[in-house]
Amino acid sequence: MERKKIFILDTNVLVHDPQAFFAFDNSIVGIPIMVLEELDRFKSDSSQRGFSSREVIRELDLLRGRGSLAEGIKLDNGATLKVLFAPDTNTCKTLLTENTIDNIILRTAYCLKEKFDVRFISKDLNMRVKADVLGIQALDYLKDNISRTEFYKGWVTIQVPSVQLKKDNPEDLVALTSEYDFTLNEYVILESQHNAYNYAIYKYLGNKKFKRVQRPQLQWHLEPRNAQQLMALDLLFDPEIQLVTLLGPAGTGKTFLALLAGLHKVLVDHEYEKMMVTRPVIPLGPDIGYLPGDIKEKLFFWMQPIYDNMEFISHAVNVQKVGVYKDDESDHKNGKFRHKKQRERVIPTLEDLIKEQKLSLEAITYMRGRSIPYQYILIDEVQNLTPHEVKTLISRVGEGSKIILAGDPYQIDSPYLDFNSNGLVVASSKFRGQKLFGTVFLESSERSELSRLAGELL
Repeated sequence: MERKKIFILDTNVLVHDPQAFFAFDNSIVGIPIMVLEELDRFKSDSSQRGFSSREVIRELDLLRGRGSLAEGIKLDNGATLKVLFAPDTNTCKTLLTENTIDNIILRTAYCLKEKFDVRFISKDLNMRVKADVLGIQALDYLKDNISRTEFYKGWVTIQVPSVQLKKDNPEDLVALTSEYDFTLNEYVILESQHNAYNYAIYKYLGNKKFKRVQRPQLQWHLEPRNAQQLMALDLLFDPEIQLVTLLGPAGTGKTFLALLAGLHKVLVDHEYEKMMVTRPVIPLGPDIGYLPGDIKEKLFFWMQPIYDNMEFISHAVNVQKVGVYKDDESDHKNGKFRHKKQRERVIPTLEDLIKEQKLSLEAITYMRGRSIPYQYILIDEVQNLTPHEVKTLISRVGEGSKIILAGDPYQIDSPYLDFNSNGLVVASSKFRGQKLFGTVFLESSERSELSRLAGELL
């Protein structure tokens, strides 16, 4: 007789997705009591972990109205949710020591093997390894998991005869719509068959229509250095696109391009009232309280990459702008006067932008519950956020705002995320084909030759 299947969820699964116990149709879903103990310890955190823990506890409290969690509650998807108590060590024990919550959770799963077909679900790689040693089938939580082969880059490259590159709407490109399943707002790089440096870029508008991509008209003499950067700027300057994701290795210009476009949109085009910049604080622990000083002083250290990019943009723009001639009355001599050439500062310093309320640096911890209208919002290092966290942030976007998610899916600091499950990659795939969304994967490092080699060799 085939044994019933039971999915036992680790704490990190519920922190990753507070709705995880609804993801297993027509099965038994078990939550070890020690998982609830850990959620109880986490619930007071001001971080995403604390928020997720509170959400799980609230959901379980609502489900109590349907019956007993100890005996099992029937869910709408046909699954049965149960809270599992650890068996007595005299009845069932393992060779693992009992001095950690993780080991008690594993023993709970181990002792059910005789009655059930046990599947232990965890985002913790070491927990899965220990479960396997105990003979428990251990799996990653793969909801919203995007494989690398399914990863949507936002563009494709197609080789054509060079004569086609001179046309605004090449016949070969239109003909390719019957062969390729182009996505709305996807870019097509038409490349000469004999010269890879001879290319033209087109954006797919739907209904077999394409638009040739031109360089945006900037008042500042800064230009994209490659095809991916041009596509990124096209999305960033498009007022119809409200959500942009920029992905790629270090040095490809993700943060730089997003800041450049934001400054131009706020200071020159006046399309948004201000620019807001934030990034997760994963390496510093659950909150920014580990750094000394008030929130402004703490954010200074954590936002150093933003300061670096702002300084680079400001320097590049301001040194190009010579300025205007002004009379200097002290130099009037014998009815003559001379003019002094003075530099005009085009982009204010970051501190001045903050004082003028044209830019704000925010702690991502405090964005929950807000509604943010008429702002250009940049969230950096999004690869360190879960899909649930990204959903929370995108839902903060108010009327007239634009949000940019940037990050490197190959460089993840969170212990329970990887290329396939982080919020940046998942959001890019889930929003694919939406009219208000566009994405670009930038693959060419423009930081330095050393940076490019480090990315390839290390």
